[in-house]
Amino acid sequence: MEQIQEAAKMREKLAGAQRVLIGIGGEWGIQGRLSDEENRPIREAYEDLYQMVREKDYFVVTTLTDGAIYDTGFDQDRFVAPCGNIHWQQCSKACTKDIWEEGEVSDGLCPHCGEPLCGNTIQAETYIEEGYLPMWKRYQLWLTTTLNKELVVLELGEGFRTPTVIRWPFEKTVFFNQKAWMFRVNGEVCQIPREIAERAVAVKEGSAAFIRRYSRKR
Repeated sequence: MEQIQEAAKMREKLAGAQRVLIGIGGEWGIQGRLSDEENRPIREAYEDLYQMVREKDYFVVTTLTDGAIYDTGFDQDRFVAPCGNIHWQQCSKACTKDIWEEGEVSDGLCPHCGEPLCGNTIQAETYIEEGYLPMWKRYQLWLTTTLNKELVVLELGEGFRTPTVIRWPFEKTVFFNQKAWMFRVNGEVCQIPREIAERAVAVKEGSAAFIRRYSRKR
């Protein structure tokens, strides 16, 4: 019964939302060791989420580095991946701020210094941030338009690995915007701070599964 009420509240708030801010965390990770069929539920959840918000003024922030969101229907001018993207390449020694598309450098060696290329992610020895910064600036500009607007914040599957990217900033956004509502969906850590408890809903469930179930009962 409680989960039905949570889905109903989300439906109600999304219907009247002027802006929708979405955070996608680790629960949505595509696992390279799994087959396409095993990863299919996550890809379907992305599609369901897109269908939920595609007619809204939305923005997506993801801490994932698997690049899966680039293969979805989400407008590439409406999402940012500040932790990087494994499908972009950088010099492993960061001798240059250049970033290459996957396969663009055929031998996998930096054209400037000859060192191996690596994924342009926070796992790199020295992360080249220039890849995501233009979209981060766009996101920050978009965020300024949400103040005093009916804002729905969907935080989906984000834990505490990089809380300064999604978790804590989203809480701050809801705290300052008295018209905002947050839905924090997580199979393990869905606690809501007391400062925003009256305008937030905690859903203890795997977030991708919740979105798939919610979208199919609309």
